Amino acid sequence: MRYLRAWKRRRAPHNTDDPTALKMALQQRELELQEARRTIHILEHRLADREAEIEALRRISEATGSALASESMLQSIAEIATRITETDICHIFLYDEASEELVLRGATGDDARYVNQIRLKLGEGIIGWVARERKPVAITREAYKDPRFKHFPDLREEQYESMLAVPLVARNEVFGVISVRTRTPKEYQQDEIRLLSGIASHLAGALNQLSRIEQLERTATQVATLSEISRTLTGNLYLEEVLQLLVHMTARTLGYKIVTVMLLDEEKGVLEVKATQAESEEYRKKPPLRLGESIAGRAAAEGRIIVVPDVQANPDYRFPDIAKREGLHSMVCVPLRVREKVIGVLNCYTERPHLFTDEELRTLEAVASQAALAIDHAKLMVRSAILQEMHHRVKNNLQQIASLMRLQMYYSRYKTIEEVIHDSLSRILAIAQVHELLSREDLDMVSLRKIASGILHNTKQALTPPGKQIHSRVEGDDVLLPLQHATAVALILNELIQNAIEHGFKEQEVGHIEVLVRDYEGQVTLTVSNDGLPLPAGFDPSKSNTLGLKIIENLTRGTLRGKFTMVTQEGRTIATVSFPRPS
Repeated sequence: MRYLRAWKRRRAPHNTDDPTALKMALQQRELELQEARRTIHILEHRLADREAEIEALRRISEATGSALASESMLQSIAEIATRITETDICHIFLYDEASEELVLRGATGDDARYVNQIRLKLGEGIIGWVARERKPVAITREAYKDPRFKHFPDLREEQYESMLAVPLVARNEVFGVISVRTRTPKEYQQDEIRLLSGIASHLAGALNQLSRIEQLERTATQVATLSEISRTLTGNLYLEEVLQLLVHMTARTLGYKIVTVMLLDEEKGVLEVKATQAESEEYRKKPPLRLGESIAGRAAAEGRIIVVPDVQANPDYRFPDIAKREGLHSMVCVPLRVREKVIGVLNCYTERPHLFTDEELRTLEAVASQAALAIDHAKLMVRSAILQEMHHRVKNNLQQIASLMRLQMYYSRYKTIEEVIHDSLSRILAIAQVHELLSREDLDMVSLRKIASGILHNTKQALTPPGKQIHSRVEGDDVLLPLQHATAVALILNELIQNAIEHGFKEQEVGHIEVLVRDYEGQVTLTVSNDGLPLPAGFDPSKSNTLGLKIIENLTRGTLRGKFTMVTQEGRTIATVSFPRPS
């Protein structure tokens, strides 16, 4: 405008009589007028650029506000950038922290079908260089010949000449790169670079806000998860219930594909899978890990959290084949610790590469701490229940021993004191044999074959005189019996084996005792046979007055609700006890 004012001031020539001077003055004013027009054109162009930029940012604001980092939002921004820069195509690459790659998330034209398929490392290609260096790149022609260029055949990049790429940066953090290209050579002016940079800055700011919102949502979810898990695990639950709740709730609330609890067997020095929500039988039956072995073994041995970006590619992971079949990628192992002592590990797997954030690891550490306390509490409850049960059983067995002693007093008037004490000891030891097996096996069930083997061995050792040889064996099915039935069977076996050794082989130097167990159609049959002296003619065990046979009869009919027979067949004495298998 200053040119117009100056021209107006000078529009009347000082000397109108001189034609030459007049002509020169007119030419000078014409030049000034042309310069003024050029200035107006530049200002109009700049104004149009500002309006275009404002309109573009307005549209980007609408796009980012309507869809949270979705493909549709990025697609809209790519189309806006293409229009206002007057280019042919636009690509938006966003940085994926989990894989540490730039992923094509938005594109215009036919390239939109390759969204989420094109990936670049930081520094790879022109896009990767822009992201790493945080600087824009403007290439006028033959961008595909640039030494930094990475070729993707599917994108048919040889048809594009120029390229302008700008980093998406907010709060000193790189979120990705936006680039535009043209089929014909194009020299990008500073205004165009500034315009695309403005779009990039606005998009990066929106992505930063979305990231913060997502982080807050994750934190809220993690706090709620911890609260829910803590509230549930602090109930009066037994160990199996605690572990199953832990794996299911952690997987559900934190979005993991598989969560597994492995507990440490201190005696063996191995970690064993105790609970998992994985459905695969192959995964559920993974063998134990020694301390220090594989990832979980190291986490337990070193007492620290270990994160693995991809178990399928990690050489230290012991089961990569199972991981591939199950579709497992990232893994975190968190030690379960009680009073500074590691009792196991909590393993969490994701179905795709995942970056475990500091907040996520702190949440898992808190979950592991709560879980470890709940596991310890559950174990204490089990121990308390076991102690109560054992006190109850000891009381019952003492009462049973007292009853046997009373019977002994009644039926042993003509025995010596040594014989009475010996008989009582053998019966007490038979009951002890059952409890010894209970301490090694399950809380409530005992193997019948193990009872028979133990009593046969102990009775032979105690009663066989020097010089005699008695051979024995136990064969047949294995049957698990509850305590009451197991104690009754132990006392019956003790009487039968003791009777065979003391009476059947009284006059023999060599003998054989066989115990056979059969479990058929819900009926258990226990047969004890020996090749010693035969029974007297017409022998009926139900009419015998001997204490041992009375004990067998009473226990068979009363406790086992079964039948007892004793006969001599083909030179062998065969005692048979049959009873319904306990459910």
